[in-house]
Amino acid sequence: MVAVNVVVLAGRLSDEPEVKEMPSGDKVTRFRLHVPEAGRRVLPLPVSAWDRVPRKSCEPLLKGDAVLVRGHLIRRFFRDGGGGRSVTEVVATEVKKLEQTESD
Repeated sequence: MVAVNVVVLAGRLSDEPEVKEMPSGDKVTRFRLHVPEAGRRVLPLPVSAWDRVPRKSCEPLLKGDAVLVRGHLIRRFFRDGGGGRSVTEVVATEVKKLEQTESD
């Protein structure tokens, strides 16, 4: 059996990317990507960019920009005030702003 965890998404930013510094000192850029599926309601997908190159690619992005994201899917578990929680998100290894066309 071959295991593969590769995600490629193209969509629009639902909001401005947000940079957060973790308690460890690491920085992460987070945003939500709206990827429409014909005839269905789609919630924005959470994306995190941990490495320097994809984080840097997020700096000029604005709400509504069309972007391509390559990465892998993870599920994180953590505790907060309400107990244990989990979140599934895409960890980006590449973030690229797509060119706008007149039909956009």
